[in-house]
Amino acid sequence: MKIFVTGCAGFIGSNLVDRLLYDGYEVVGYDNLSTGNMRFLELAVNNPRFTFVNGDLLDFERLSLYLRDIDFVYHLAANADVRFGPNNTRRDLEQNTIATYNVLEVMRLNNIKNIVFSSTGSVYGEAKIIPTPENCSFPVQTSLYGASKSACEGLLQAFSESFDFNVWIFRFVSILGERYTHGHIFDFYKSLKEDPSTLRILGNGKQRKSYLYIQDCIDAILLAILQPSAKVNIYNLGVDDYCEVNDSISWICKELRVEPKLSYAGGDRGWIGDNPFIYLDTKKIQSLGWSPKLTINDGVIKTVRYLQENEWLTNFR
Repeated sequence: MKIFVTGCAGFIGSNLVDRLLYDGYEVVGYDNLSTGNMRFLELAVNNPRFTFVNGDLLDFERLSLYLRDIDFVYHLAANADVRFGPNNTRRDLEQNTIATYNVLEVMRLNNIKNIVFSSTGSVYGEAKIIPTPENCSFPVQTSLYGASKSACEGLLQAFSESFDFNVWIFRFVSILGERYTHGHIFDFYKSLKEDPSTLRILGNGKQRKSYLYIQDCIDAILLAILQPSAKVNIYNLGVDDYCEVNDSISWICKELRVEPKLSYAGGDRGWIGDNPFIYLDTKKIQSLGWSPKLTINDGVIKTVRYLQENEWLTNFR
């Protein structure tokens, strides 16, 4: 089977590429390296079954050259930073929604029928049902990022209906682990390395978040695609738990052996669109026999240790 991975040099994409190659697949990786890094593909580029393409998904003609004779697409490329959406209102539209349309349209033109899409728990906005199940009704969107991912899901479902695509949509909580390059764990770590005496926290520290370790995330995806239940298959991915931001700060500080003064910005959220409580119902994916191997605490500590062993990342981002 020949597989196409967008965002292949990113955090999740590069880990997925390594796993697919280990499992014996031929992989074409596509990335414009705007946020990805070739160092994440050090193992892959030495594998004869891997082909790397430096390309932008907004370049329809270039994408059309390489997204052909493919059995399965993993579409992971996206702008994944919720915070800065209001600063550039086109970024989420272009890098998430239009890029996804381009992938789907090239697939249609080249008769490629199978696609996995990395969505987000942010599509639920500030959900009224906690933990939030896959069939929860969508509220008014609270971030441009969530709105763009919701639009992507609509396109995927419409292409499935119109052109007989097989679609797997995975709504993630925040993912942690090796090659993690953005998010508040990264920001806290970098800040404490620069100045261990003080840590500034956006919001009041009481925001409740859920996280999932990268290898547990990939385990869930690879299991779910083997057991399709419909043309469009939607799964929440996360652990059956959550923590406060203050909890994660405590774990990080203990691991780094620092005791900073904590400075809070105040309010129940850190930025526009920051959901103060994210906790997804994962019974559906668990019904397939999957369960995460790492707790949130384990994932945070494993991420901190990875960042300590790879200090170059704090300069890269």
